[in-house]
Amino acid sequence: MNDSVIYLDYHATAPPDRRVVEAMAPFLGEGFGNPHAVSHAVGWAAKEAVEAARRKVAMLASADPDEIVFTSGATEANNLAILGLLASPENAGPKHAGAYVITAATEHPSVLACMAALEESGTAVTVLPVGADGLIDPDNLRRALQPETKLVSIMAANNEIGVLQPITEIGAICREAGALFHCDAAQAFGKVAIDLAAVDLLSVTSHKLHGPMGVGALYVRRGVRLRPLIYGGRQERGLRSGTLPTPLCVGFGEACRIAAAERAAEAGRLARLRDRLLDGLRRIAPDLRVNGSLQRRLPGNLNVALPGVDAEALLLELPGLALSTGSACATGQSGPSHVLRAIGLPDELAHGSLRFGLGRFTSEAEIERALAMIADALARIGPAQAV
Repeated sequence: MNDSVIYLDYHATAPPDRRVVEAMAPFLGEGFGNPHAVSHAVGWAAKEAVEAARRKVAMLASADPDEIVFTSGATEANNLAILGLLASPENAGPKHAGAYVITAATEHPSVLACMAALEESGTAVTVLPVGADGLIDPDNLRRALQPETKLVSIMAANNEIGVLQPITEIGAICREAGALFHCDAAQAFGKVAIDLAAVDLLSVTSHKLHGPMGVGALYVRRGVRLRPLIYGGRQERGLRSGTLPTPLCVGFGEACRIAAAERAAEAGRLARLRDRLLDGLRRIAPDLRVNGSLQRRLPGNLNVALPGVDAEALLLELPGLALSTGSACATGQSGPSHVLRAIGLPDELAHGSLRFGLGRFTSEAEIERALAMIADALARIGPAQAV
């Protein structure tokens, strides 16, 4: 990482841990084997490395290894969970007038795009609103569920405002109604505890966890049937064909091992840093507003609105900070994010919102330096840059 830049965009991606890179290194050279070439020792070694990684991912998820399907990331995992389920023989019947699929307004673009595709094909989709705190109302979910509802897809932690949805309660409501529950846990996995007993399908990714980009996984509860989206050699129990990238799987596994060992202590450290950052920002901008629930939030997330400030103009004055105004997952997007709109933020405040993502390598000294840089930048842009 560039030492001259303070990195506060961990929700976009987390820099790979040195231990992860070291674990991957042998498989970028001598351990080059194809894990599906099981007729010789080179392939056996690669296969064992992949299966060891699968066990580490499963351990962090509290799942069985044979319930873990490797993917290219959470976007593919979300697509496989939603489209693969709805395309399975038992779920691919005639469309209904009721809520066949239910999701929330603040979901990741990869989930919302799947829902849009389903609607185009005639599937009835219900999108639940969220409150100003970013949380769904479980009673709204109860009312939306119909006898024909097949799937509910609600994320664990929002990628912009960091709020934590009540996953255990959502899972109980779905189970009582006979609907399956998919949870996009890309941001939450390895950072907060996830009640796996509450879900049927769980999407996770490596690069938010200090692992390599390009690999993720879908937890598929035993007995849940999906139709694959990618056809070929029937790898990954026939659910995801293609040669698995051994180095990436190994790196993902090591990232999960580290997270399992360090999660509790790291969550406490990040929450303290986050609170220190918020206190400092409030001294700089007393009228600052926190977007979303501060109590139910990822420990390393802070999303704030600065009244009267154009966040994009502010970032131009902060070349020494790696910071964002929102999600890195929707290219070409103009205007306020759908998440900020969903929580009812006026355009003026949405345009003045910043997302801070803290992580494993964020230090107290960096927080203090970032606060000083932001204070200087706000003094420079002045009221002329008001929205």
